[in-house]
Amino acid sequence: MKIKVFEFNLIAVNTYILYDKTGECVIVDPACYYPDEQRALIKYINDKNLVVKHVLNTHLHFDHVFGANFIESQFHVKMEAHKADEFLIESMNDQLAMFGFKPNDDYVPTINKYLNEDDVIEFGNQKLSIIHVPGHSPGSIVFYNKEEHFIVSGDVLFNGSIGRTDLLQSSHKDLIEGIKTKLFTLPDKTIVYPGHGPATTIGKEKKSNPFFKMASII
Repeated sequence: MKIKVFEFNLIAVNTYILYDKTGECVIVDPACYYPDEQRALIKYINDKNLVVKHVLNTHLHFDHVFGANFIESQFHVKMEAHKADEFLIESMNDQLAMFGFKPNDDYVPTINKYLNEDDVIEFGNQKLSIIHVPGHSPGSIVFYNKEEHFIVSGDVLFNGSIGRTDLLQSSHKDLIEGIKTKLFTLPDKTIVYPGHGPATTIGKEKKSNPFFKMASII
């Protein structure tokens, strides 16, 4: 498995391209906003002769979906996400305005397929299992490759932190509980590729993430 990460838009979202020797790939969190970001993504895919099989979203906050419609226009592959976040699409322009972006229907995507707990995404010789971890948003999901020992965690779990829970329909309690019961049960060596910032491991976060030190005291 090869993993390419791009950091896109003013919110510094990690967009991932996952692919293997078959040339089939998935794009996780298509966040490209500026034209040069769009060109960089397209160039990488074309240079590697990749075939886009799925466009997957960990959740549907505006900064993670900026490029969904652009990707669809280029590769004719529509976004897949959890149904519980669909309300965020309906309020996409409100989200944009709240964070200082000009409302624009070009950034309002549609969900082609709903992804649920224990669903499996297949491409090339790879499989990604879906783990539903609400809290940052009600439809936040994590993509897990057991054979390659990694997850793409979106804004659920970061290096030394967790996702915000001061947003619409977020829940700090649900997020902490979901991470402890669903992610911290994975092998310690599991690499965590987050929605923002550098990668980490499950073992490191179990040992040193300050949110769980606090949670254990309460």
